[in-house]
Amino acid sequence: MSLVSTPEERFDDVPDYDYPHETVEVTDDGAEMAYVDVAGDGEETFLLLHGEPTWGFLYRKLIDRLTDRGRVVVPDALGFGRSDKYTDRDAYSFDLHYDSFEQFVDELDLTDITLVCQDWGGILGLTLAAHRPERFARLVPMNTGVPQGTQEMPPEWEQFREFVEGVEELPIGMLIQNATATDLSDAELAAYEAPFHTEESKAGARAWPDMVPRKGGGDGAEMTQAAAKRLKEWEKPAFVLFADSDPITSGNRDPLRELIPTASEQPDVWIEGAMHFLQEDAGEEIADHVVEFVDRT
Repeated sequence: MSLVSTPEERFDDVPDYDYPHETVEVTDDGAEMAYVDVAGDGEETFLLLHGEPTWGFLYRKLIDRLTDRGRVVVPDALGFGRSDKYTDRDAYSFDLHYDSFEQFVDELDLTDITLVCQDWGGILGLTLAAHRPERFARLVPMNTGVPQGTQEMPPEWEQFREFVEGVEELPIGMLIQNATATDLSDAELAAYEAPFHTEESKAGARAWPDMVPRKGGGDGAEMTQAAAKRLKEWEKPAFVLFADSDPITSGNRDPLRELIPTASEQPDVWIEGAMHFLQEDAGEEIADHVVEFVDRT
């Protein structure tokens, strides 16, 4: 499978995300995952996982606040951000993403993790936490879920998937703006486009939507089903934090709170006026909620 790396100069004008980045090899064929690793003032370790079709830049409004409590680690999934990208869509699978994140956590030897995750970052991150609970201390799932291959997807999601499948040139910036209540600047939209220097490099972004485990399709249902069973027995703190204006994931919020036993012990909070990319719409507010969650647990 062909691997490419985005030229570094594509990131020269990315605003407000000038943290040093590193890379680590996470697959047998040498694919490297890029990540930001910011030291903090406390003993906590935060792992921030993004989804489709974003990258670590999405979390820029949270990082400095979270460093008040500890280390913040923000990887880019394979196919996204500064990480290596396969140009063949068939190279991407649930197992590839899960295994690469598991390898990442093991390579960095992350422990006592507070997981902050959204979209595919939650599907994969919650599955990883369920299977490797010894490395995780807390969960903060946002606008995500643990789809087990049996649910019907909302019409808005079906429209999104069909668009990604059919459009000749995938407009990454437009996808972000359409799912964000905040009007993004030209520089911010360009930052979301920056990782994709060719149309071929968007193979991962094209693959992820159809990969969601659902009735009649997707990938990884066996893993997510096993994760859901384990999460039903989860005893560590969990704080479910969803936006109130995301038609794609809002229906997952209450079922997720019911699935994870400790979630009901935390405040019943919606992020008001925020859409799917709630980190853009309310990043500072979310960071405050996460810090307060850490402090009370």
